[in-house]
Amino acid sequence: LSSQLKCQGEPFSSETDKLCNPSGVFFPAFRVNRTSERKEVMVAMYKLFAFLNASLGNITRDQEELNPTAKELLDRLHNTTKTTRGLISNLTCLLCKNYNIFQVDVSYGESSKGKSAFKKKQQGCQVLRKYVQVIAQAARVL
Repeated sequence: LSSQLKCQGEPFSSETDKLCNPSGVFFPAFRVNRTSERKEVMVAMYKLFAFLNASLGNITRDQEELNPTAKELLDRLHNTTKTTRGLISNLTCLLCKNYNIFQVDVSYGESSKGKSAFKKKQQGCQVLRKYVQVIAQAARVL
């Protein structure tokens, strides 16, 4: 998130709280806790990372267009995408092997295609900020 904000320039670096408030952005519900069944937690994690993977694809595409020379940011986005794909692969195997779940219905966020540069930047920072919050919650559950 910090790399992304740094590359967006003003007003994103000075008005982060206002512009990147994730309250209006769609994100899959993550309503599990430490007392939830392990199967339920793994399904919720799969949905979370599938959504995040698609969102990272949109954000990366937008940043390649908007900030093609921002090597550090683009490298971080690519590496995070690879890590997310690895997690999805591991969760797929776990759900199949341990719980006989072969398909999980997932939802994806809104595409940024056709939006203005400002809206693309805003959607990216909103999704990344929400991701930071949800990952912290997911870590507490595990």
